[in-house]
Amino acid sequence: MKDVQPLLEANIVKQTKIVRYKNGQPMSDEQDFLIGETPVALEYNGIAYTVMMCTPTDLEEFAIGFSLTEGIIDHSRDIHDIEIKPVCDGITLSVTVANRCLNRLKEKRRSLTGMTGCGICGAEKLEGVVRTTQPVANHAQFKVEDLDVALSTLTSGQQYNQLTGASHAAAYISSDGKLEAIFEDVGRHIALDKLIGWITKNHKSQQGAILVTSRASFEMVQKVASCGIEILLAVSAATSMAVELADKLNVTLCGYCRPGRVNVYSHFSRLN
Repeated sequence: MKDVQPLLEANIVKQTKIVRYKNGQPMSDEQDFLIGETPVALEYNGIAYTVMMCTPTDLEEFAIGFSLTEGIIDHSRDIHDIEIKPVCDGITLSVTVANRCLNRLKEKRRSLTGMTGCGICGAEKLEGVVRTTQPVANHAQFKVEDLDVALSTLTSGQQYNQLTGASHAAAYISSDGKLEAIFEDVGRHIALDKLIGWITKNHKSQQGAILVTSRASFEMVQKVASCGIEILLAVSAATSMAVELADKLNVTLCGYCRPGRVNVYSHFSRLN
């Protein structure tokens, strides 16, 4: 385990006193760690857009990924500047985007204050829940035997979860099976947005795969497709709408990814 002090100073994790019970009896007074959760407001060209509850790390990647998966931008080059502003009750991400992107804000503005990662709870209209997304290409291939190594690396790489047991993670696996990046957050969608921001910022190949520690919801399929990734691997199950959307968007969707096993819900031809 790495030094915890920098995480405490950055409010990524916090320390608290607890009393452990066993068989109904108090056993010991101990120190425990909690995952950080901070209100993060996003504004575009001075226009307030939404507030998300996040773990306060990798916020530039989050701003890029969220802007892309929300459909506010088409590419990271549409963002001219990102300013991270600590405020008394949280953090403001002040994002400057190209003028042509501003008209989209008028159509997409939502009130999402208090969310922990669900991406549709504040949608004003049902039509805004499923956004128009182009189906992904058909170039990626993934070797199923590479999944066990990726899962092992994923577990060991979740520093925040090892301390707190309360964070989700999203990871990028290259086409040769190497796990190249892991992002954690208290919100599963936010962890995914951070990863997508990193993929976009670093121009990573769309022939890689994304592995998430949570269930696969329809919005996670939508987010993955928005950055052109063709394969989504989830440690838990998939929802019915996720499978339907994966079929439409040409995404290979896998669930119950555990050592030695995987359930493939759609477009299984990409796996070998």
